[in-house]
Amino acid sequence: MSSRTDSSLDGQVVVVTGAARGVGALLARKLAARGATLALVGLEPDELKKVAESIGARAGWWTADVTDRAAMAAVAEEVAERFGRVDVVVANAGVATGGPFLDSDPEAFDRVIQVNLLGSITTARAFLPALLRSRGYLLQIASLAALTPAPLMAAYCASKSGVEAFAHCLRGEVGHKGVKVGVGYLSWTDTDMVRGADEDDVLRGLRSKLPWPANRTYPLEPAVDRIAAGIVRRSPHVYGQAWLRGMQSVRGYLPSVIGGALGQRQMRQVEPALARAAGTHRGLVGRGGAADETARSAGATTGPTG
Repeated sequence: MSSRTDSSLDGQVVVVTGAARGVGALLARKLAARGATLALVGLEPDELKKVAESIGARAGWWTADVTDRAAMAAVAEEVAERFGRVDVVVANAGVATGGPFLDSDPEAFDRVIQVNLLGSITTARAFLPALLRSRGYLLQIASLAALTPAPLMAAYCASKSGVEAFAHCLRGEVGHKGVKVGVGYLSWTDTDMVRGADEDDVLRGLRSKLPWPANRTYPLEPAVDRIAAGIVRRSPHVYGQAWLRGMQSVRGYLPSVIGGALGQRQMRQVEPALARAAGTHRGLVGRGGAADETARSAGATTGPTG
């Protein structure tokens, strides 16, 4: 791990869910480089252990399903016992699926809602008492999908719109008690999830037709650097790509555009490809999605710490 260049998080304990890979793993390393102690939560013990070892003594890891209230409550208790406090919680764990709603796998569709929305709520429920004691900060990772709807992404857009609204509500409830709540927004960023979605020809083709700058994939590290800086500031809004800030001013117009002529034209263009792919099983995308399915089949529980 690189040497510390910013000690602005010295002494603070940060919990990151979905910390085994992608945004969560790199964010944990970035926050550790700023002086934080990390509690890593996820479903992949081998990957979590690697991230923790890359950080060193100031990191521990817990295997838990964020949708499991009992498991997350146990993690919250163990983190507080081990590190003495919790100052920041980043609700980052997420999965995705795509494709036409009527052809979607109901279990995969529901799992996206469960992990992304209910898992974030469970995370907040478990750790908010500790944040109230420390007058801390909760960052909910949302998405461009919370700002604009998109065909073939109903589950993901619904879940991210939901967590954005949840975070805004929670900010109003706990702000007077000293707890700050932020929402982080990311466009298409180079992670296993996005690469997994791009393996679907229809989804990749539809994304390529989106207006610039929403049609490109952005590098991971600059986006995570911006999120880390937002955590230090305890910002109410954090944008992994700078242009996303401007989306806030036009988001009210986007549903009628996407659901109107633009979206319908794009769907007509991909209809032949959808017909050819009829019957294709579309489960959770990427290696993180595969890990979620594996953990559920094995019955994930609160696991070892390192």
